[in-house]
Amino acid sequence: MTIQFYKYQGTGNDFVIIDNRNGSLQLTTAQINHICDRRFGIGADGLMLLNTLAGSDFEMKYYNADGKESSMCGNGGRCLTRFAYDMGIHKTTYHFLAVDGAHDAEMDAHEWIRLKMKDVNEVADYHGDALLNTGSPHYVKTVQDIMELDVFQEGRNIRNSKDFVTEGINVNFVEPNDKHIIVRTYERGVEDETFSCGTGVTAAAIVFAHNEKGFNRVEVKTKGGHLAVEFEKINDQEFRNVWLCGPAEFVYKGEINI
Repeated sequence: MTIQFYKYQGTGNDFVIIDNRNGSLQLTTAQINHICDRRFGIGADGLMLLNTLAGSDFEMKYYNADGKESSMCGNGGRCLTRFAYDMGIHKTTYHFLAVDGAHDAEMDAHEWIRLKMKDVNEVADYHGDALLNTGSPHYVKTVQDIMELDVFQEGRNIRNSKDFVTEGINVNFVEPNDKHIIVRTYERGVEDETFSCGTGVTAAAIVFAHNEKGFNRVEVKTKGGHLAVEFEKINDQEFRNVWLCGPAEFVYKGEINI
């Protein structure tokens, strides 16, 4: 079977995308894992299908690099929106369905994609660190000298610790300063550090809100580039109108035999 694919990236978080609006493609876990393999396949942090869904502009079906269907991917949602536009689905505001529910997305004047994320209703304390769900479960830990940190080892230790090993968790290390936060993330399913994680950046920005109430815009730097997160802080547990903002870019297209 020969499959036409497209490669997109959002701040270095890269994805294989396949147009499946005719609903004909069925891939196994092993096939998706092979496609995402950086030595024997195309190479990507995940794979997405652009599906047709009545009542929505499209459906987002997302798989981690291990081949398993995953929870929400924020950078993936932004890249899939850009892909939908490039495939001729031109809208002012997109409405699409992902595994965690409905999302809106927009393209701003600088061609950044703004993706509306789910509301956050709880930020839990875990031994001085934070746990929250932004469409995927996240652990947020404050660190210093973040670029010297062994994110792979430290992240893997937390992800596989007794409280998280069964379901897995994404682990974000955050270094704040006056103008922005720096975020590095170990992602479950990839089982490695990625250059950027959209739901992780969103979780970190919420934890590091600069206004106690009302509108917040948090600038974020990752290994793959610059993002921003906008939201309304209601109180320490409630966050509404959460938007992940950043670039989403086409890299190349090709064919692969499976």
